[in-house]
Amino acid sequence: MEKPSRRDVLMAGGTLGALGALSVATPAQAGSLWTWSPAGSVAGTGEGADPRWVWDPEADELVASLIDRGAVPEVNRLLRTWTKNGQPLPAGLPADLRDFMERARRMPPWADRGKLATAVGFNEKRGLYLGVTYGFASGMMSTVIPREARAVYYSKGGADMRDRITKTAKLGYDIGTSNAYGPDGEMIVTCVKTRLAHAGVRHLLPKSPYWNKVADEEIPISQADMMVTWHSLPTTVMQNLVKWKVPIPPAESEAFLHSWQVCAHMLGIKDEYIPNSWDEANAQARQVLDPILAPTPEGIKLADILLNMGTIVPGGPLKYVTKPILGSLTRYVLGDEIADWLQIPREPLWDGVFETLWEPFVAVREGLLSMEKAPGALQKFYWAFDEILRLGALLVLSGGDFPISIEIPDANNPNYP
Repeated sequence: MEKPSRRDVLMAGGTLGALGALSVATPAQAGSLWTWSPAGSVAGTGEGADPRWVWDPEADELVASLIDRGAVPEVNRLLRTWTKNGQPLPAGLPADLRDFMERARRMPPWADRGKLATAVGFNEKRGLYLGVTYGFASGMMSTVIPREARAVYYSKGGADMRDRITKTAKLGYDIGTSNAYGPDGEMIVTCVKTRLAHAGVRHLLPKSPYWNKVADEEIPISQADMMVTWHSLPTTVMQNLVKWKVPIPPAESEAFLHSWQVCAHMLGIKDEYIPNSWDEANAQARQVLDPILAPTPEGIKLADILLNMGTIVPGGPLKYVTKPILGSLTRYVLGDEIADWLQIPREPLWDGVFETLWEPFVAVREGLLSMEKAPGALQKFYWAFDEILRLGALLVLSGGDFPISIEIPDANNPNYP
């Protein structure tokens, strides 16, 4: 069966509906047939449509219209002044955009303010670990998610990776603040603007001959693609915290998940695809994330840029966090196969240091192990681990250090027009 064309998919309304035949996998589609049940979602029910053929129709049609009628520069100028969740939308926005944004900024009816408050405490206690995992579990994993790596590389954001990194960090920063979803917070604003930016990429990237030459999809950033990226964040983060034996009370673990469930909804992911528990999240990730990880030339280049974060993260270079150390951290967090895909050299010293000393370091920081009973070598490398935690914190905090404007693109990467 031929892969449906962009025109076919758009005429189908961006969803399978009764066209179940479209769910047949083709060689260009990574992964297997969609089998995850919407019964495991926050909605508890749904159509069960394969998310690889579902996008964000309302946002996509709107933003395509804004781009085609030349409204994007003025819209971006106006939206730079909209920074707080409870702030009225700027005057002068096109009526269709205003109507959409007023709907898009509403919290889902299932959002639990109590859990979101508990998540604040979790983020405050685990902020240092979260910075490292967001940067080196989630960030580096994104470079071996082929569709994401290509979309980043050839879209407008790929032209300035420092800017791209800080915009991505803003999501981690905003969700970790005490007022994330409150009127004076910024998480809702960040999500809605990101949703609009995604719609812009969907409209523009298929016009890029460079992207078309390497892409295995005709429309980027499907619901499946968004869930893959989502799993590279909270699911992967929690898996690593569990691996490192960081003690997390069940209520805090559930609350952290809930904060990201709300985030998924606000980004335009359909409720029927958002897992309702960590068990369901892990099950879905095994289907949509694990099988599609692979190297790409674009991802290898992006990974090399990320490994220089010690010098590009706002706040200045960290003297002791070198590229080889960050490479070894990536190898420890993501494993040998992914590190080899990314052409990260083996570092016999630091590879061994992370394998043997990182978990004792975490145990000492958590008060679960005294330094006197820790491996003797830990004292020698403790300073380096502390610097890595500081780098992770700077990476996330860079999302709140200065005004960052997430904007609708009006072109692709100018280096690959």
